[in-house]
Amino acid sequence: MDELSSEPPSGESSWKRIVWVMAAVQCMMMMAFSSSNPFLAYYIEQLGVTNTKSIDILTGVIQGVTPLMAALTSPLWGSVADRKGRKLMVMRSTIAISFFTCFMGLAHTTWQLLIIRMLQGSFSGFSAAAIALVATSIPEERLGFSLGWIQSAGMIGSLVGPLMGGITSDFFHHNYRMVFYVTSGFAMTAFLMTAFLVKEKRQVDATTKRKPNLIEQFKSVRELKAVRAMFIVLFLTQFSVMSVQPVLSVFMKQLTGGSAYLGTVAGFAFAVTGLGDLIASPFLGKRSDTLGYRKVLTICMTGAGLFYLPQAFAHNIWVFVISRFGLGLFVGGILPTANALVGRLTPANQRGQVYGFTSSATFLGSFAGPLLGGFGSALFGIRVMLGCTCALYLSNMLWERFRVTDPTQHVQPQTVIAK
Repeated sequence: MDELSSEPPSGESSWKRIVWVMAAVQCMMMMAFSSSNPFLAYYIEQLGVTNTKSIDILTGVIQGVTPLMAALTSPLWGSVADRKGRKLMVMRSTIAISFFTCFMGLAHTTWQLLIIRMLQGSFSGFSAAAIALVATSIPEERLGFSLGWIQSAGMIGSLVGPLMGGITSDFFHHNYRMVFYVTSGFAMTAFLMTAFLVKEKRQVDATTKRKPNLIEQFKSVRELKAVRAMFIVLFLTQFSVMSVQPVLSVFMKQLTGGSAYLGTVAGFAFAVTGLGDLIASPFLGKRSDTLGYRKVLTICMTGAGLFYLPQAFAHNIWVFVISRFGLGLFVGGILPTANALVGRLTPANQRGQVYGFTSSATFLGSFAGPLLGGFGSALFGIRVMLGCTCALYLSNMLWERFRVTDPTQHVQPQTVIAK
């Protein structure tokens, strides 16, 4: 019985079409996700929290609860994607995120906002389904290139989203609710694009028809020894970048002295990281297919870590913004390279399941990072946390150098299937 094929479903034009459509969908989703980043702390302040340390802690908790719930449910959605289809999972996730983003604009207390974000995380899992859909629709040798473009599209969304969110909030005189209503439309657009423009060709064998329980899923993934080390890489990558993300807006408020256009300035500072990522991701993704995944990961992690140091010592907003741009040039290559590596090491019929678990590792990093970063910033200050983030990236690089092996030294997924 044929497994889920890793070959293009109907020729080169077909898999390229899937890549471009999913890139556009990724862009829309990242716009919806990132538009609230520059002002989430200010929105919590509008909901009645006035103490600065309480704002730091609550921002970390509220920012982190969504990826926590997503981490707990991603293996389930990944398994369903292998049996029911990756396109269906992308559609489920995009429409759920659209509704819950709108509901966030209706919140009147921090408790309501927390519950809504928990529900949003429970029905999430967009990235794992989108990556699995692309990874099972394209030739193996184009994984790094294709996932690099998916990452670039996401960075366009990350570039436009915070800037648009900041400008919109200033336009409506700091009425942050309007931003949630507007950006909810982006996720709905992504749902419609997936429904009408993506055609998924699937072949399912008997091994994917029975629903495995969570323990069986974990055991099957655990047998892929080459993939296990990547869980730590993905966790530490996301933990590092998210540990300071929620409180950067408070730090920028200090650097600007409370500018009247704080929303726009904060949005621009977030956006330049996406701009650097956009410039570098296609190049780094393509080069990882030829230079090797370990080499590209080493370069990216080292560069990203070192660019956190000038942020820690910045005494004006321009030094901070330039450092964020430099960070974007390197951080953009980590996730597409890591996901391409996972794809090369995983049999095609297990990719939805495996990407569900790797997505859980990423979401756990997104949960633990803001939570500990919020507490750490409240206790030690944001500058100390920026320095710690540098150390985390360099530690992740060392883990990758000692524990991750180039996929060409392993049995290829096709050989595993043949057995």
